[in-house]
Amino acid sequence: MIGWWGVAPKYRRWQERSSHEQVEASTRWMLVAYAWLTLVGFVVQLVPEAGPGALPLTLAWTVLALGLVQCLLCTGLLHQAVDSYLGTSSVTGARLAAPAALVGATTALTVALVAIGAVEGGLNVGLGLHGTLAPFAVTFGVAVPRRTAALALCGYLAAVAAALAAAGLPGAGVLAALTVGGLGGILSVFTGRSSAWYIAVIRELEEARGVQARLAVAEERLRFSRDLHDVMGRNLSAIALKSELAAQLAQRGSDARASVEQMTEVQRIARESQSEVRAVVRGYREADLSTELAGARGILRAAGVDCRTDNGGSLIPGPVQAALGWVVREGATNVLRHADATWCTVWVGTDPAGGSALLVMENDGTRGRPPGGRAGSGLAGLRERLDGVGGTLRVAGDGERGTFRLTAEVPLAAGNGTDGEDGAGDAAWDGADGGSGTGGRDGPGGDGTADRDGARAGTVTGPAGPDRAGSTGTCGTGNGTHGTGTGPGTGTYGKDMAE
Repeated sequence: MIGWWGVAPKYRRWQERSSHEQVEASTRWMLVAYAWLTLVGFVVQLVPEAGPGALPLTLAWTVLALGLVQCLLCTGLLHQAVDSYLGTSSVTGARLAAPAALVGATTALTVALVAIGAVEGGLNVGLGLHGTLAPFAVTFGVAVPRRTAALALCGYLAAVAAALAAAGLPGAGVLAALTVGGLGGILSVFTGRSSAWYIAVIRELEEARGVQARLAVAEERLRFSRDLHDVMGRNLSAIALKSELAAQLAQRGSDARASVEQMTEVQRIARESQSEVRAVVRGYREADLSTELAGARGILRAAGVDCRTDNGGSLIPGPVQAALGWVVREGATNVLRHADATWCTVWVGTDPAGGSALLVMENDGTRGRPPGGRAGSGLAGLRERLDGVGGTLRVAGDGERGTFRLTAEVPLAAGNGTDGEDGAGDAAWDGADGGSGTGGRDGPGGDGTADRDGARAGTVTGPAGPDRAGSTGTCGTGNGTHGTGTGPGTGTYGKDMAE
C-alpha cells in the first residue's frame, strides 16, 4: 500500500505528459538501460571464466566494479550529452575524462587477465571489452561529432589489438576479440546517435504542429481583415468626401437643400456599409457543418491525428447545422491546442425519439485528466451559443482509456423559428418595413423593441421617414424632431429612427 502511494503520483505525472515528452523520456532511459544491461550481461561472464586463484578473481571483480562506476558516471552524463546533440547544452572534455579513464582501466585489467592466462578465447575477451566500452561509447558517440567518434573507436581498437598481441593471445583470438569489441562499439555509438536524432525529429514535428496551428489562425485573420478592407475602404472614402462637400456647402452659405442631400447620401452609404459589415461578420461567424467537418479532418490529419468523420445530418435544418458546425470548429481547436491525440472521431446524426440532432466528438488526448475536469473558456462559449437554440453540451473523460468525449445535442425544432435569419429574436435589428411582429436580424420591424444599441429615446407616434413605415413602438436614438427625449411624446422623426 505504501509503495502504491509512491507510484500513483508518478504515474499520474507521466500520464499528464504529452506524447512527444513521453517518447523523449522513454528514449533517454532506454539508452541508460542499454548501457547497464550490456555492461552487466557481458562483463559478469568474466568472473566464472577467470581461472582459479585469488588474483584472477580479484581482477575480474575489479573489472566489474569499475564498469559499474563507469555506468553511474555515464548515466548522469548521458542526458547532458543528448541535450548537447539537441543544441540546448554542452559537454566539456573534462566531464568525459573520468569515464574515459575508467574505460582504459577496465581494458587494461582485461588484458591483464589474458596475460596471466585467466581468460582464454578471443570471444570471451571481445564480449568483456564490449561490455566495458558500451556505457562510455553511447555517451561519447552522442556528445562528439561522428568523425571524432569513429577516429576514437579506431584508435581504441588498434591499441587493444597491440595489447592483446603483447599479452600472448593468438592471432585468431585477437581477430575475434577485435571483431566482437569493434562491432559492439559501433553498435553503441550508433544506438546513442540514432536515439538522439529520433528525439530531435520528434521535437521538430511538435514545433511544426504548433506553427501550423498558428498559421491557420493567422490566415483566417488575414482573410477577415482583407474582407473588411474591401468592404469599408471605398465606402469610408465616399463618406469622407461627401461629408467634406456638405461642410463646404454649409460654409459658403449655399442652398441648404444641397447640404442636406449630401448628408442624406452619407447616411445612405453608412447604412449600406453597416449592412455589408454585418454580412461579412455573419459569414465569418456562421459555421457550415460540412465545411467544418472537412476542415477539421484536414487540419487534424496534417497535424498527425487520424481523424474520421461521419456526417449523417444532411436533413438537419440549417440553423442547427450551423450550431453543430461551431462545436466541430471549437472541438478541433481544442484537440490541436490542448490535447495530445493520435486519433479523433466525429459523428453527426439525429435522435428520432428525442427529436434532436446529435454530434459526438471523441479523441484519445486527455493524458490522465480526470473525467468532468475543468472546462476552458471555449467550451463555456459553446454552451452559451447552444443555449440560444435550446441545445446542450456535455463533456466526459475516461482516465483509464485516456479518451475525451464532447457531445452536443440540439433540438431539430430550433431550426424552424419564425423570426429573422437567426431563427430567434426578441428585438428588431434595423428592421425595415413597418407592421406588427417580433423580428430577428433583418426581420420585420414594427412593434418590436428597440434597435440593437438598446438606447431608449421615448415612444412616439407619427408619420415615417423615407425608409420606415409608420408604426408604434419603442425607438432608438435618432435625428428626429423630438431629439433624444426619454419620455413618451408625439412627433415626426427622420429616417434613421428605429421602428
